Amino acid sequence: MLLKRTNEEEQGMLMMTSASGQLGRLVASRLQSLNTPFIAATHDQARAGEFTRYLDFDLPETLQFGGIRTLLLISAGYGEDDVVTARHERVITAAERDGVEHIVYTSLTGAGDHLTFSLAHRWTERRLQDSRLSWTILRNGLYAELLGSLTLAEGGVVRTPLGEGRLAAVARADLADVTANVLLRPSNHAGKVYELVGPQAVGGEDVAEIQGAQYRPSSLAEMRAKLDQSGLLPFQPAMLMSIYSSISGDFLSGTTSDLPQLLGCEPRPALSHLT
Repeated sequence: MLLKRTNEEEQGMLMMTSASGQLGRLVASRLQSLNTPFIAATHDQARAGEFTRYLDFDLPETLQFGGIRTLLLISAGYGEDDVVTARHERVITAAERDGVEHIVYTSLTGAGDHLTFSLAHRWTERRLQDSRLSWTILRNGLYAELLGSLTLAEGGVVRTPLGEGRLAAVARADLADVTANVLLRPSNHAGKVYELVGPQAVGGEDVAEIQGAQYRPSSLAEMRAKLDQSGLLPFQPAMLMSIYSSISGDFLSGTTSDLPQLLGCEPRPALSHLT
């Protein structure tokens, strides 16, 4: 459930990074549906305009936040840890310099500390907490849509190595609604760290049944060999293997969450949002 738009004085000027990403597009759509003005950051300089600002995490001179009161920092992942933390450091430093009051950061569920990409998230959380900015940390669970993409049946069989483990997958749309609600009233969420995982843990058998397939999980070693031949970027096989290993070890099945409270309604069922 989306809250109604708050008044301009409370909200101030809002900017969001990664507005063209999977989560960012949904958040932008929510804000637009509430007639809430915001500036969208873009990597395409030709698209910059009144409500779109050119921003490149790797070019410090583009990180200009003058006039911005609240900044949504969607994690600049897709790189090695030192690359991601350097990007986030540049953004937070520029925000401090330019007078941003509040940063809302999309982080990773606390149960995800076993995942290889958790370090950059925890580093950024610590950097924000040590900053002079007001902040809110949204610890997002793994997307139901991600689970769906990792468990596609081939020849009527799901081979993803999840073992008997389960994942408290969360619909990306729910995370977008929560993010929009927090952005509308950031002062109500200052200094808060929210855990946002799905209400039901699902496993390989559940996903296979939805597809009308059988579940015959491969071993982690078999999946590693497959990924090594897939042409992925160097850091990606380890990232994916940590997801498989953490789910199969049942480290990501906990459903204790702030999601229902922040949504104001029941979360969407993960199995209905696998695509």
